[in-house]
Amino acid sequence: MTLLADHDVWAVTLDFLRADGHDVVTAADLDLARAPDRQLLQEAAERTRLLLTRDRDFGRLVFARGHPAGILFLRITPGTQDAVHDELRRVLDAHAFDDLRHALTVVEPGQHRIRRPT
Repeated sequence: MTLLADHDVWAVTLDFLRADGHDVVTAADLDLARAPDRQLLQEAAERTRLLLTRDRDFGRLVFARGHPAGILFLRITPGTQDAVHDELRRVLDAHAFDDLRHALTVVEPGQHRIRRPT
């Protein structure tokens, strides 16, 4: 899977995804570490990447303001890190890029929800 990681995604998560064979670039890699959320969404879409984030504000952009989706939102804490990584692996293994690119996918310990804007 091709991913663009927001600045708030932990290095351990980036390492986990790369070790699992995913193509991950960070906002910092693209000189977007301080970019507004809308710009990150746009960059992810233009670069054909899903946006990986821990920032819940992206849900508001997608559902209240109609911006394009393609977001993996991680509900992760130090105590749930392994469980969230396991669920993230399940999401990325079970769903094609095209299934996720127009959705907000919430990934949490032991479950995930895929929400598509209408």
